[in-house]
Amino acid sequence: MNTLIQLFAKSGLLKKDLDYHLVRASMVIIFFFFGYQKWFEYEAQTLIPFISNGPLIFWLYPLFGVRGATWFLGVSEWTFGALILAGFFNKRLGVLGALGSVATFVGTVTIIPFMPNGWAASAGGFPAMVGNVPFLMKDVVLLAVSVYLLKEDVVRALAYEAEHA
Repeated sequence: MNTLIQLFAKSGLLKKDLDYHLVRASMVIIFFFFGYQKWFEYEAQTLIPFISNGPLIFWLYPLFGVRGATWFLGVSEWTFGALILAGFFNKRLGVLGALGSVATFVGTVTIIPFMPNGWAASAGGFPAMVGNVPFLMKDVVLLAVSVYLLKEDVVRALAYEAEHA
């Protein structure tokens, strides 16, 4: 095991900040593709049970309608993704993107307990996930990633300001 660890350490593959840059790039890709889907009718219909049961996002339908709510989410996701991308160059913009990302995933994670038929009664209910709940579980990790980016960008923005003050 020590040999493997030494091999990775010497390879240069795990350079400083590689994890930070990979996480940032991954979030940009996720927001691009998930935001892209929001422009299509099939996605608007797919999101109805999610938005309808979201304690923090249910208001989107009365305010914007089904398609408008989906477009709102798509614009938000592309905006947050663009800000996260800009965070490669400007940590203050990265902070804004990470804040939007945190808000996005708090909004989706809070749907989990309220999703009808989300827990298999035949298996005793919680924690046996069914239906839409397994899809939402990835957002628990994405929320953690968003908090990580937020923390890193705040620390880096403060360090930059201190360095250039």
